[in-house]
Amino acid sequence: MQEKPSSFSIKNWSQDDQPREKLLYKGKATLSDAELVAILIGSGNREESAVALCKRILASVDNNLNELGKLSVKQLTEFKGIGEAKAITITAALELGRRRRGEQALEKKKITSSNSVFELMQPVIGDLQHEEFWVIYLNNSNKVIQKNQLSKGGITGTLVDVRLVIKSSLEVGATGLILAHNHPSGALKPSEADKHITSKLKIAAESLDIKVLDHLIITENAYFSFADEGIL
Repeated sequence: MQEKPSSFSIKNWSQDDQPREKLLYKGKATLSDAELVAILIGSGNREESAVALCKRILASVDNNLNELGKLSVKQLTEFKGIGEAKAITITAALELGRRRRGEQALEKKKITSSNSVFELMQPVIGDLQHEEFWVIYLNNSNKVIQKNQLSKGGITGTLVDVRLVIKSSLEVGATGLILAHNHPSGALKPSEADKHITSKLKIAAESLDIKVLDHLIITENAYFSFADEGIL
């Protein structure tokens, strides 16, 4: 009797069973080790799904990721459905994990004043001959989650996408924002456009319980703080 053809590719599983979909919609912490490794290899063999194959591989090392990381490419390819390319992918991913564990987590810089914002951003934009607009995303302890360049323009000005700021804030879980841009001319007085975009971003952020804490205009040696001047 001819064997009924079947496909165990992840893309053909029901949505609830797809590790990629599960990671995307439920979060990476919800996936088992086997599901995470299954994402790396993408598909299993004719008898096993990717997850089933990865469960079998993990079982061979007592479900210990450290031991899995010690397997050679040759040892991994002994499992049916694991070719050299898949074995290399698994090996590379586990090596990255090993290196990550070996590195100390970077201490997030805490923003305590307008001067600490200046110290953070002056080396980035203080000496530029063109204008750039940056957003600093903060957690509820006023520690920097990340800082992003939002736009880059000529000396006369730059465009700012409010929707992108809000979208990025939600994605990184920010509860506070600090705006910063440079004035290549050296002038510290905020323009009407500077005031307008500050107000626009503040209103948009407040609707989602995100606070705009300050807006700094930065030059080579000095800065202007909206918060310090009471115009935020």
